[in-house]
Order: sequence, then C-alpha cells, then structure tokens
Amino acid sequence: MCPETKIGELHNSVREGRKISVLRLTGLFCLFFLIAWGLGYPTLNRYDPRQIPGLTDVRSYAALVTGGTNPGPQHLRFRILVPWIARPFYRLASGRLGSWDPVMFGLLAADSIFVAATAVLIVVLGTSVLGSYSVSLLGSLLYLVNFSVPNLRLAGLVDAGEGFFLLVILWTLSDSGFWRIPLIAVLGSSTKESFIPFSIVFTAAWWILERKKLDSPATSAIWIISSWFLSLATMMGLHWWIAGHLDSPIEFAASLHRNHDYMSHFASSLWDRNFWYVFLWLLPTGIPNLRRFPKAWLIPTGAASVLAFVLDGYYGGAPGTVGRALFSIVGPVLAMSSASLLGSW
Repeated sequence: MCPETKIGELHNSVREGRKISVLRLTGLFCLFFLIAWGLGYPTLNRYDPRQIPGLTDVRSYAALVTGGTNPGPQHLRFRILVPWIARPFYRLASGRLGSWDPVMFGLLAADSIFVAATAVLIVVLGTSVLGSYSVSLLGSLLYLVNFSVPNLRLAGLVDAGEGFFLLVILWTLSDSGFWRIPLIAVLGSSTKESFIPFSIVFTAAWWILERKKLDSPATSAIWIISSWFLSLATMMGLHWWIAGHLDSPIEFAASLHRNHDYMSHFASSLWDRNFWYVFLWLLPTGIPNLRRFPKAWLIPTGAASVLAFVLDGYYGGAPGTVGRALFSIVGPVLAMSSASLLGSW
C-alpha cells in the first residue's frame, strides 16, 4: 500500500472517530470527570498536597488561585491557565463546603476537567485507529488509574493541562486541522513552559515525516511555524505582564539551568522509583502493540520523549519530574496500546 493511501486512511479513521455522537462524548466526559473527582477527593480534607515534600509546587499554584504571594520558584507563577480555571471554583467553595479545602477544591475541579477531557480524546483517537470503541474505552480507564493521575495530576499540579494540550496537538495533526494549532499553542504555553519545546519538536518531527503526503505542505508548515512563534510570544507576554520585564526565551532557559552532571542525573532519573510507579506496568503492556499505531504518532512522540530527558538533565529536576513529563507525552498512546493488548487477550 502506497504512503498516500495510508495517510488518507489515517485521516479518514480520525474522522470516523469524531463521528461518535456528541451526546455520548458528553456523557463520557461527565463520567470521567466524576471518576477523576473521586480519585482526587483525598486532597480536599484527608491530606494537604502543599505539605507533601514531593508536591511543594502546589503551594505556588494555590497562591495563583487565591491571588497571594508565590512562595516557590519564580518561574511557576507564569503557569496561569489551570489556577485561573480553578479560581471561580475556589470562590464558589469558600465558606460553603464545610471541611473541604476551597483552594484544593478549585484545583481539583480544574484538573478533573483536563483529565476527563484527555480521557474522552483517548476514546476518540483510539476508536479511529484501533477500530474498537470498547478497547478505546478501556484505554481511557487505564489512563485514569495510572499512578500519575490520582497522585500527581489530581493533586493540585498543572500537568493535566499540559498533557491534554499535547494530546490535542496529536489529534489536530491527525485530522489535518492545522488552523487550530496556533490556538492550542497559546493555551498550552500558558499552562506550562515545557509545553513549548515539546510541541515544537513534536510538530516538526510530524511535518518532516508527513510533508510528502499532505495536500499542501507549505500551508501546514505556515500554521505549524506560526504556532511556535505564538507560543514563545505568549511566554514572553506573560513574563512582561506578571514580572514587569521582558525576558527572551534564551534568558529564561538560562535561568533554569542548574545541573552540570548530566549522566549521573540521567541515571538517577531513569532508576527513580517515581518513574517506575508510572511506567512499571504501562511499558510492558504498551510496547508490544505499538506497531498498530501510525509512525506519524510514534516518531514525534519518541522525539518529544527524548527531549524530556534532555530538558530534565538541563534543569536538574527533582525525583519524579521526568516521569511526569513523559506521561504527558506518551501516557495516552501507551494506554491505548495497553488496552489493545488486553483486548486481544
């Protein structure tokens, strides 16, 4: 089968996945939201993530919700989207929900929205590629019960937003909806700054791989490159608006550099238990059936995953940092592949 036929079938299959009725997708979103809420419920009155050593970033996001002073690293104050979505829920809950912490209520609501939306998109993408709604539904549930979701994404961090927008880029490229990429770039960049290099590498790898199969390679390249500039402009605009000065992307990246022993950090990240909590069962069940997915998904995902290790080594992230980033990049695809393997059994 010629490559043009394959890419045509991929686009058609994605459109088939979109034919799942709006009513069903809405019902799935509500179901997944309630599941996510249940998984994250302990943060409301059973423990405070802001007091847990491995979750100290939550303090900064909580300050963004309430409008208080950021107590953590200064670059966290530019990750505004999730705390902003959480703010109206926080105001709604203040003084009205008994023992529930209103700040964590807001963050849990915002994170649950992104987690549920990611799970719905897994159903859409999985149905289009695997040709099975039930297997795709299993993939979304495997995603929800992964260690990273209840323990990290629903604990007041912003990774749920970054992971969602990265998956939206995959869906958009598969559907040839290139005009949507600039908007995704703006939203993703305001969620977490690491979205910018991940999305640039992902879209560049995808275009290089697929350019000869596109009806208009130049037009798609214009949309993709414009998204790169918009994401960088969004980051610089946030710096000017929040910090009062304009930092170039190079200056900002240099300010984050604090590790010089790259190999030892790479080894410690790879063998960190927080990494294996996420991938201990996801890798062995997900890798065998990756051949069922198009190279247009796998190669860009692999390139972004390599970049996650590079950035972690440059930044010198705390234990678990690289596992969180990798789950944002490869978690949905591995969940779909794991479901495919289990479905074949």
